[in-house]
Amino acid sequence: MSRSKVALAALLLVGGFVLAACAAGPNNVARVDAPHIAGFWLGLWHGIILPITFLISLFNHNVNVYDVHNNGNWYNFGFVLGASIVFGGGSRAGYRKR
Repeated sequence: MSRSKVALAALLLVGGFVLAACAAGPNNVARVDAPHIAGFWLGLWHGIILPITFLISLFNHNVNVYDVHNNGNWYNFGFVLGASIVFGGGSRAGYRKR
């Protein structure tokens, strides 16, 4: 095996470990007694108001961008969908310049 192949294999292995380390874990706070558990619609709303909430959270420690008391994947989907609505998403992905 050549030296470049060994280096490439090591680079791929380290890259795989780095990407695996970034994976999110389970939400242990979701099952805590809370006044509400955020679902899809609240996630969508939080995604839409993300730019304003982020600016406020820089100066106020009681404001968070993301609600940790959520029901999991549906909240995450709503949050990402709301953020993509605000930031444009892939609306110009299919746009071809003439």
